[in-house]
Amino acid sequence: MTVARFRSVVIDCPDPLALAQFYAAIVGGTPRVEEADWVVLETPGAPRLAFQQAPGLTPPEWPRADRNAQQFHIDLDAGSTWEEIDAAEQEVLALGARLLHAEDKEDFRVYADPAGHPFCLCRIEHA
Repeated sequence: MTVARFRSVVIDCPDPLALAQFYAAIVGGTPRVEEADWVVLETPGAPRLAFQQAPGLTPPEWPRADRNAQQFHIDLDAGSTWEEIDAAEQEVLALGARLLHAEDKEDFRVYADPAGHPFCLCRIEHA
């Protein structure tokens, strides 16, 4: 027996519709405005993302842990080859993301979305 069912990951941001559109361009789906300060993005087979208006939000300082640290980040499967990762990187940068961290030895790259929240494009070996 479970205590509750998973509903949403909620992301605070200054402009909920703009950030929902950013993620929709990456993972698919159509943003749905439920209230002026609340937008939902549902994609088949994926967790529901909700975007909540937070005026004056100070984005996290990645990778700091001593002040204004990230509270979460989203990992996105961008493919199993470096060519797929490179192509995905070009797309997210064109959408307004900013590269925060990339190491040749790691299977992920860290970006900030337009509101400053970190997310990763991950290279995942598919079986």
